[in-house]
Amino acid sequence: VFKIVVLVAIVVIIISGCATMSWYGQAIGGQLDLLSRREHIAHLINDPATDPQLRLRLETVLEIRDFAVAKLALPDSGSYTAYADLERDAVVWNVVATPRFSLTTKTWCYPIAGCLSYRGYFNQARANRAVVRLEEQGYDVALGPAVAYSTLGWFADPVLNTMLAWDDAVLAGFIFHELAHEKLFVKGDTAFSEAYARLVEREGVRRWLLERGDESALANWEANRKIGQALTEVLLEARQRLIAHYARERDETEMAVGKAAEFARLRSEIAELAERLGTRRLDHWSQRPLNNAHLAQVATYEDGVDAFAALLGQCGGDITCFHGRAAELAATDLVTRREFLRQSGDQ
Repeated sequence: VFKIVVLVAIVVIIISGCATMSWYGQAIGGQLDLLSRREHIAHLINDPATDPQLRLRLETVLEIRDFAVAKLALPDSGSYTAYADLERDAVVWNVVATPRFSLTTKTWCYPIAGCLSYRGYFNQARANRAVVRLEEQGYDVALGPAVAYSTLGWFADPVLNTMLAWDDAVLAGFIFHELAHEKLFVKGDTAFSEAYARLVEREGVRRWLLERGDESALANWEANRKIGQALTEVLLEARQRLIAHYARERDETEMAVGKAAEFARLRSEIAELAERLGTRRLDHWSQRPLNNAHLAQVATYEDGVDAFAALLGQCGGDITCFHGRAAELAATDLVTRREFLRQSGDQ
């Protein structure tokens, strides 16, 4: 761990200015703090001093992880064998920024990860200051707390206190998804990697809940997934309308008027969707102020999932066969993988 941290620090010192150094300092410090808080789950379960409720949740984590390895053929790595209490409600706060009349995100580039359309802060006060600076520069900015965190296998990721408030199905889905990334991740091809992990997540949750005999939990998980998908469709439609509006108008006053009208329409549509579905889960979307940055990273992770579902079907549901076929596709070129993902509409 320390060798990697020192290497990153040296690279940053060479190529970066003071502002970037400040961000890297908090990123390195935050990661080290997270790793230093890890405690072996098995030890906590066996410790009489462990809170009984925490013990039950950690036992569920190990059950999920054992299922992932034994029944989903996912890596038996060190991930999710440890627990870390961060003593806060989020692990990082992600900042996303766009120009006032554009859905194109500002990017930040890093020596190892490449260029990303967000910047994460382990400290909320630092994130808030970054938001103020970007708004002063004229950007639309969104700040979102993240309760989960993964290094894609770079480190043995622990389960965090911020994740244990999830219900069992969501917790299982996250662990299956991230272990799938450890199993197979194609650098530079997010669409392929995410569709693969999404299918493993979905199929894993379905099989795990059925093995538990918890059909009511499965029905609830499916209902919540449909709510999320419906919201995504509404957000994507608003995103496309705004892109067309910004491309069509040249006068900034007209763009501002149209922008305000589109966001008012979006809030109304979300409220109508929530009423139709009979849910309060969308209240924070319909009630809070929205801007371009909230829509900039909206994407459907359903794209390509049907193609992987068909691949699993071709394997007769055999998960080991499925992983092997996916690895063969991962070894091909980008054009071949894109063609495979496009098959989703034909299956």
